[in-house]
Amino acid sequence: MNATSLPVVFLKGRKVILRPLEDADLPSLQRWINDEQIRLNLMAFRPMSLGGEREWYEKIQKNENHVQLAICTLEHQLIGSTGIFGINWQHRFAQTGTIIGEVEFRNKGYGTDAKMQLLNYAFNTLNLHKMCSGAFEFNEQSLHYSLKCGYQIEGRARKQYFKDGQYCDLIQLGILREEWLPLWEAYRKG
Repeated sequence: MNATSLPVVFLKGRKVILRPLEDADLPSLQRWINDEQIRLNLMAFRPMSLGGEREWYEKIQKNENHVQLAICTLEHQLIGSTGIFGINWQHRFAQTGTIIGEVEFRNKGYGTDAKMQLLNYAFNTLNLHKMCSGAFEFNEQSLHYSLKCGYQIEGRARKQYFKDGQYCDLIQLGILREEWLPLWEAYRKG
């Protein structure tokens, strides 16, 4: 294997590798964003064409306030994506979001490992102070793994979003660097 064919690894965890998104990932991203089960848990609601996905990808790549990464297994199989969005460099906070697109990899710790690696990058490389996230009240998976990663519920936007024929709450979560560091040390040793 020559140097140009070696897989890219940006961050490596116990179960996942996080790497930059590539053009070849766009069909999977498009498939996931159009999947009814996934879309139900996102703000997205319109169908996404491959061209639309490419426009989003190109826009994200140029935006210094966003970091978007592919989630791969240790064998380099693409299974999802994760990112840091809306970085506020002055006040040192941002939003996170993660999708495990491939069904067979959900509820098996891949999202937790990806989030812990992403938080390590956010806190210990980007020097952010706080990370925020949100989950619809019915998205128990997202709430569970966010709490497992140390996020705390900070609030609730009551009946603010219309999903699946009814208005629902958005649970607002956040974690501070100093709250997360002991969890990170335990996770690294675990």
